[in-house]
Amino acid sequence: MTPEEQVGQLVMVGVPATSDLAPQTAQVLAEHHVGSVLLLQNTEAGVDAVARLAEQARDAAGAPEGTTTMLAADQEGGLVQRLQGPGFDTIPSAREQAALSPEELEEAAETWGEQLRRAGVDYDLAPVADLVPEELEQVNEPIGRLDRGYGADPGTVASRVAAFVEGMDEAGVATSVKHFPGLGQVRGNTDFTADVVDRTTTGSDEELAGFRAAVEAEVDSVMVATATYTRLDPDHQAVFSEAVVTDLLRGELSFDGVVVSDDLGVAEAVADVDPERRLLDFLSAGGDLVITADPALTDEMVGGVLDAAEQDRELAAELPGHVTRVLALKAERGLADCDD
Repeated sequence: MTPEEQVGQLVMVGVPATSDLAPQTAQVLAEHHVGSVLLLQNTEAGVDAVARLAEQARDAAGAPEGTTTMLAADQEGGLVQRLQGPGFDTIPSAREQAALSPEELEEAAETWGEQLRRAGVDYDLAPVADLVPEELEQVNEPIGRLDRGYGADPGTVASRVAAFVEGMDEAGVATSVKHFPGLGQVRGNTDFTADVVDRTTTGSDEELAGFRAAVEAEVDSVMVATATYTRLDPDHQAVFSEAVVTDLLRGELSFDGVVVSDDLGVAEAVADVDPERRLLDFLSAGGDLVITADPALTDEMVGGVLDAAEQDRELAAELPGHVTRVLALKAERGLADCDD
């Protein structure tokens, strides 16, 4: 691949699931060889309509030879089920899923995954592994108040996270456990609030139980949060922290798969970060695949990395490693031929 094609594999661009692909977005996908597309917003159009949109995105992106554009969605359940309508079950919230046995949840997740596959979706940005203490449920904006978590008990969270991952895997759908190292102790939602800070999380076994279970279940990727964890790295948000991504996730948890960012496009948490630095700083921390919910920022994100790689031989030498991890994920799901 050319350098431009390589960096394109490290970007996931958000597009509305509620309409046909906009011409200007199609141009962004093609111009930057975007390797992955995220379907945003809730649609009730059903499986067939989503499949048509997925095909439009793939046609527009024009993937490099031997690869296919990967389609993703936030299909957790409850209030976060982007794809609905004919052909999609109504997925219960994680709180409700926790009432199922692991075996029941695994079977249900396989069914939900099969529906995603029929819609042309390869990758579910779920499950949520954040551990929310009971006393914080009603003040924890990103997880607790939205019933997105499996509860406060580490064992329950771990078993349900693993069951969801394994069920989706049986359906042939990749998963991304989130939001590492956990948003259960914060108040604000990083999508809408700047300077979200966790002053409690230390990276203990109990706090990371769901993430460890996901890694043991061979989850395809781990999504990293945009909050700051003062007891892990007071100077950097998690997505830009080598201590969080490289030392804790890759080191202590021995995760060698794809590390994906939470949204670095429109999220208020990164509004003060220069768009040209967002992908670059994420890669420097050890990440691989950046999400931007704003297609218009793709040029600045990609350009920032390409310009830096021309001046920095070490960065240029590291890019193929990031790309290889993304292509290995794709190959596992039949979206890339890595034999050569």
